[in-house]
Amino acid sequence: MARRDDDGVLAKLCVEEEQHSQPGCSGGRVSRYFGPGTLTVDLEKYLETCRRSVEGRLEEYFSTSAVAPRLVEAMKYSLFAGGKRIRPALALAACEAVGGKSDAALPVACALEMIHTYSLIHDDLPTMDNDDLRRGRPTNHKVFGEGLAILAGDALLTEAFNLLADPSWNIPAECRIDIVGIVAEGSGANGMVGGQVLDLQFEGKDVGEKELEQIHRNKTGKLLRAAVLAGGRAGGAEGEFFDSLKRYGEAIGLAFQIADDVLDVTATTKQLGKGAAKDQDKKKATYPAILGLDESRRRAANLLEDSLLALKPLGKRAEALTALARYIIERRS
Repeated sequence: MARRDDDGVLAKLCVEEEQHSQPGCSGGRVSRYFGPGTLTVDLEKYLETCRRSVEGRLEEYFSTSAVAPRLVEAMKYSLFAGGKRIRPALALAACEAVGGKSDAALPVACALEMIHTYSLIHDDLPTMDNDDLRRGRPTNHKVFGEGLAILAGDALLTEAFNLLADPSWNIPAECRIDIVGIVAEGSGANGMVGGQVLDLQFEGKDVGEKELEQIHRNKTGKLLRAAVLAGGRAGGAEGEFFDSLKRYGEAIGLAFQIADDVLDVTATTKQLGKGAAKDQDKKKATYPAILGLDESRRRAANLLEDSLLALKPLGKRAEALTALARYIIERRS
């Protein structure tokens, strides 16, 4: 039976008894995430609710007049190109998991999606991954040219921090300061950008497991961890709860990239919405290339278990984070 949580969270929860599905739930798909007879999150509805909230706020943010309308067009072309909005969902779910209202983390969720989108625009450039497709559409530079694509990415990164600085965001000043630091660290030279540099540096070279983990934890893992920590901090997380979120974020951050590595080998271009087998073609350092598919999947499964153990102190409020963790390694695109 669907209900809204007492804390006013986004999650639509449903009870699924063993061997049965209640109306409004999603049948066997939900039971994949949790054991039978437990209170579960309808993840599909949860992600859709998160997506609507985030995209509504982003539309509002970009509704004002701009100095360069063509720049905003390029920014919105990639920002509203679809996608699962995993990072925003993680931020909102982390806020709820520590007892906060999801609205408190909405600026974090939007800022993270802007930063993620900027990174995709730049990743696709000829000087980096040289991709023609992203989310089933021509990449930004194919539509707007390389110069404007670079500037659209630059603007998205900058506007993300402008959004976090919005004085109408009613959270304690110390939380806001912490969030800005968390997001900057996750996306900067000691996070995502640093990992991207390592990825380029080791392309076509023999890489050991230690170096591979360093690349993945930074290139992908740090921004995902930032989503969890910043969302949690918006909900007032500290002490044991903050430490739990940190362990969770570190585990799912690496698991996400391992899953991506596996999908690059096993999924089609249509499923991915971008070129398949690109990592193999460019001789990039990936888990399947070094450890094989079976071992890569085993590592992702172990990281999933680590993430779920980390959530235990948070109890039932962390059910959305639990479902997201499982989805991250079980997804097909």
